[in-house]
Amino acid sequence: MRKTRKNTSMLDTGNSYAPARLIRLAVLALIPIGLTACGKVDRLATTASVIPDTVEQRHPIVLADAPHSIDLFPNGNKIDEGDRSRIHDFVTLYRERGQGPITIMLPQGGSAGRYEGSVNAIRGALSRNGIGGHVRVGNYAVTDPNAASAVRLSFIGLKAKVATRCGEWPDDMASASSLHTWENKQYWNYGCSYQNMLAAQVANPRDLASPRGESPADVKMRMRAIQKVRQGSDPGTNWKVQNSNIGSVGGN
Repeated sequence: MRKTRKNTSMLDTGNSYAPARLIRLAVLALIPIGLTACGKVDRLATTASVIPDTVEQRHPIVLADAPHSIDLFPNGNKIDEGDRSRIHDFVTLYRERGQGPITIMLPQGGSAGRYEGSVNAIRGALSRNGIGGHVRVGNYAVTDPNAASAVRLSFIGLKAKVATRCGEWPDDMASASSLHTWENKQYWNYGCSYQNMLAAQVANPRDLASPRGESPADVKMRMRAIQKVRQGSDPGTNWKVQNSNIGSVGGN
């Protein structure tokens, strides 16, 4: 009788191939996990203690609602021309940026009693500038009773200011314990006073957020330039500067 031979080669090959395939798949699955872990560690190590390199990043200028105030020193129950001029400028600023009421703050303590009668004079000056019933009266405490106290006018309005405080030194500039401050980089407090002065001097805080719209074009200047181009002439403006002889100034 003819014996049937079993084909065991495929079975043997399959049994040896399966464990090897599983091992390779497990190794490939672990590689992304290891790379992800390494990436996270590197990012933390490089960004955890980095100080912003630019002044604008360390000390940004922000727009916020803050008090605007002026101090007046009335002569008894009266205000002079200088005070009336200050009140006029104050009301102009209030119309541009202010919101809510204007507050007349009377001092409490020291020589504050002599200003109580000046409220009516200040109210009258505000009324002449178009501010009538939108005024309230309050008080503030005098810190130095020996100094001259002022009547303070204030309102809440849009103001540009620096978000951080100047004079803070989180790192020692002359530290010998580490090489952190030996790098050629700006220290933390650098540029803070510059940003504060810029915020205080800007005419309109909204200009820091977005530019103003363009003014209408000068039609006469535009037509003059077009005519010059049509005639083949230079459309630029020829400014003539006449220098005087320094020896002839003041006569002989």
